[in-house]
Amino acid sequence: MQPLPSLSHLDTERFETVALFKRLNATTRRLAELKGVASTIPNQSILINTLGIQEAKDSSAIENIITTHDELFRDDATEPKGSLQAKEVHRYREALFTGYNAVRQDHLITNRHIQTIQATLEKNAAGFRRIPGTALRNGYGDTVYTTPSPEQIPDLMADLETFINDDELFALDPLIKMALIHYQFESIHPFYDGNGRTGRILNVLYLVKNALLDIPVLYMSRHIVRTKDEYYRRLQAVRDNDAWEDWVEYMLIAVEQTAGETIATIRAIKAAIQRYKHQIRDRHRFYSQDLINNLFMHPYTKIAFVQDELQVTRITATKYLDELVADGFLRKERVGRTNFYVNVALNDILTGDKMTD
Repeated sequence: MQPLPSLSHLDTERFETVALFKRLNATTRRLAELKGVASTIPNQSILINTLGIQEAKDSSAIENIITTHDELFRDDATEPKGSLQAKEVHRYREALFTGYNAVRQDHLITNRHIQTIQATLEKNAAGFRRIPGTALRNGYGDTVYTTPSPEQIPDLMADLETFINDDELFALDPLIKMALIHYQFESIHPFYDGNGRTGRILNVLYLVKNALLDIPVLYMSRHIVRTKDEYYRRLQAVRDNDAWEDWVEYMLIAVEQTAGETIATIRAIKAAIQRYKHQIRDRHRFYSQDLINNLFMHPYTKIAFVQDELQVTRITATKYLDELVADGFLRKERVGRTNFYVNVALNDILTGDKMTD
């Protein structure tokens, strides 16, 4: 197998076509709009938490790790005790937050960070793989690509680390570089497991690192789920036909469309927050901003959360929540010995049942 070439050896001029410039301009405008819309939510943790759950679900679905919104939201309100699939999804979100905090602190994405993200996903510290590469086969059973040998991985990942962090090494727009980085990481396939999920986390972290986003709220996993065949076809076309431009175009389209969907989701969340804020304030003397934050931080909240975050007794917290159930803001569900209080509006937005005011 031919060695995987360094990204820095690519000719930058091949990505300076009129078609790619038009696509890049449209994607950049939409991404900037997303950044601005996300900044209108005062408590950014609401978006990081709620959209992070959604991304964890969609990214895991690409790897055939399937779970339900209900199970995820319940586990979000407890120590994850559900299915193995739900636990894996929650590890994805934990890995995402681990990477985000590292990028905020260091303003870099290093191999140490990447290994920590993968270790969080897989709950082991095996590091880069030390076994032969995986052979990818087509529908006829023919090998179409073999990932690099273990001996090649340290040098390949060191080269990729430099490409990620040295902005002068390859002077192209960060969105184009993100597409190239994603291809290279998935082609190196440096870990025993978790390569796909780690690579998708790196996408959004790279956007944060380059200040295209302030917080990690753009997640392309849902788009990849919908276009899975095209995703793998275009990856393979780079290997077979040097079709880098088509791959970059796919990723730019993915960013643009995902940004548009995320803008709609954030606006729906913002409208729901405002509606709950005004209506609860008008109807209940116990209204507070801390209460609103609680209800929108957790799609499924519970008495202990309200008790701790509002510094009230358990009896008082129960009274608050039950009154909000009576008014239709929440829906009460009992699972085992635990009562969960579902934020009706937020749940509808995140599950796609309702995206209107």
